[in-house]
Amino acid sequence: MIDILLYAGIAGLILAAICGPLGVLVTWQRMAYYGDTLAHSALLGVALGLSLQIDIQLAVLLACLLIASSLFALQLWRNTSLDSLLGILSHSSLALGLVCLSFIDGPGFDLNAFLFGDLLAVMRDDLYLLAAIGGAALVLLVIFWGDLLSMIAHAELAAVEGVKVQRLRLLLMLLIAATVAVAMKIVGVLLISAMLIIPASAAGRLARSPEQSALLAALVGMVAVLIGLGAAWHFDSPAGPSIVLTAGLIFIISHFAPGARRVSNQ
Repeated sequence: MIDILLYAGIAGLILAAICGPLGVLVTWQRMAYYGDTLAHSALLGVALGLSLQIDIQLAVLLACLLIASSLFALQLWRNTSLDSLLGILSHSSLALGLVCLSFIDGPGFDLNAFLFGDLLAVMRDDLYLLAAIGGAALVLLVIFWGDLLSMIAHAELAAVEGVKVQRLRLLLMLLIAATVAVAMKIVGVLLISAMLIIPASAAGRLARSPEQSALLAALVGMVAVLIGLGAAWHFDSPAGPSIVLTAGLIFIISHFAPGARRVSNQ
């Protein structure tokens, strides 16, 4: 019992640490719908994993990275509208995943676990994968943080100054894809975007710099994980939704905190 709670808590804290700074970049880039698109494609990865009898989390990771790369390539091709591409790929991948799942023969599986997550089912191997991807993502964010901020603030000016804008956009999209893939087991397909957006939005009310926003967003996410996990254990409620609900309550409270303000670039 203690191991279950320990693994769940560690997994949630690692996810919050990743989603904090990444969520800040997502909100500033106005890419909230992008997270939903990748989350929907995760179901397609589940279907592929079950049909090919390979590790589901690996299949989800590959599917999310493939969709992210496809989005990047399609956006460059004839400057296609990103909003249109997101809408098309989001609903198409979700529909394709659900159709594929309906044709899979074999023992039944709990679709709710994929949709809403099952944090208490996280095992040691899941922690290793989450820590590896999370550590790599955080290292890359630290290395390219300044260039990413320049790209978000003014892409054309950043390109003139020598920043590889397109490469950074691809990197950011792939990082989001990897985060969505590993977060599926924790908060589920339908709630992944919430963990990216809500803590970052709450932090943006209080922070005075991008770095403060990233750190506060990670802290808000960690607090939401600990309180939400405790509430889920005490009230026997779903862990993923409990964490997201806690993050939402923190966001509401942030509106009334002393010194709260609206960040102009959000």
